[in-house]
Amino acid sequence: MDYSPDALRRRPDVEGPGLPASDAADRLILDESATARADAAAEIVVIGDGYGALTLGAAADGGRGIRVHQDALTGEQALAANADEFALGGTFASMPLTADLVRGAKVVLLRLPRSLDALRDIAGVIAASASPEVVVFAGGRVKHMTPAMNDVLREHFERVDVTHARQKSRVLIARGPHDGRDPEPRCEQHDGLIVCAYGGVFAGTSIDIGTRFLLAHLPAPDGAAGAVIDLACGTGVVAATLALRHPALRVYACDQSAAAVASARATAEANGVAERVEVSRDDMLRSRADGSAAFIALNPPFHVGSAVHEGVAPRLFADAARALRPGGELWTVWNSALQYRSALERLVGPTRQVARNAKFTVTVSTRR
Repeated sequence: MDYSPDALRRRPDVEGPGLPASDAADRLILDESATARADAAAEIVVIGDGYGALTLGAAADGGRGIRVHQDALTGEQALAANADEFALGGTFASMPLTADLVRGAKVVLLRLPRSLDALRDIAGVIAASASPEVVVFAGGRVKHMTPAMNDVLREHFERVDVTHARQKSRVLIARGPHDGRDPEPRCEQHDGLIVCAYGGVFAGTSIDIGTRFLLAHLPAPDGAAGAVIDLACGTGVVAATLALRHPALRVYACDQSAAAVASARATAEANGVAERVEVSRDDMLRSRADGSAAFIALNPPFHVGSAVHEGVAPRLFADAARALRPGGELWTVWNSALQYRSALERLVGPTRQVARNAKFTVTVSTRR
């Protein structure tokens, strides 16, 4: 089957109308970088590819040995599935955001992150380890781009050029790397808890108000009855707090975001509970056995990329139900306007309201 970006799929991520697997920004990045990529000696790195449009577009043009970093595990899985569909498996390798990812790279295709801190982390590692001749093609949708992105790139590159907009997309082209550095977490203390975050993680070094509301009502979990889990853990605030409150407790924390997992590990380490908090990168709770958990805490995301989508949380509820033992509890905080209670009743079991304020609701659902 010949490669076509229009035939890309998002699975196992949420699919549906208004959720394309590629867009005009991907096409513009590939077009602007075509000459640079045609150099047979060019070593190509792709960062922030959603579902494979940049990686497979470069591979379809003859690129091989492409190194790829995607923050979302579902993005990696979709890229692999799409590569198999177009017989382009083996043309790339997925890697973490480290010096090895960009070492010696001549061309970097970058889908601009929304977070300036995330862009700063990416730009720093490219400038530190890529070839001095590296050219970075960083693109996105105009509505999600700001002049501050140019300023962040100029912190690590001598020259940043801006292309003309096309189909509401634009590319920033950066050359002349300097002052590179490897990403490090930023940390901040809140009422005795140290929160650490790499760029791009939800809430950064703060504690979002939904999580604060959930923490105010969480009981002491029975770790002897099964696993205690912080699902979609973000920076690991819930996991670290539970471990600090209950010194005998062991907590499993997971998130599909590589930056979130690194942040949660840093948070556990900073609070002295790393030996009792296991952090894994996981698509929901795929790696956990059925009926193995006694207690799950969840502050579910409700965005797919930049789009609000109501299909995200129910998938988490359903997988939490699978992982819970009968009688196990799912403690959830959610924006009251989203009205998740009926979905929790249907997917998990009997659900009661524990607390409610002007914006958020905390519920506990018992696995039937």
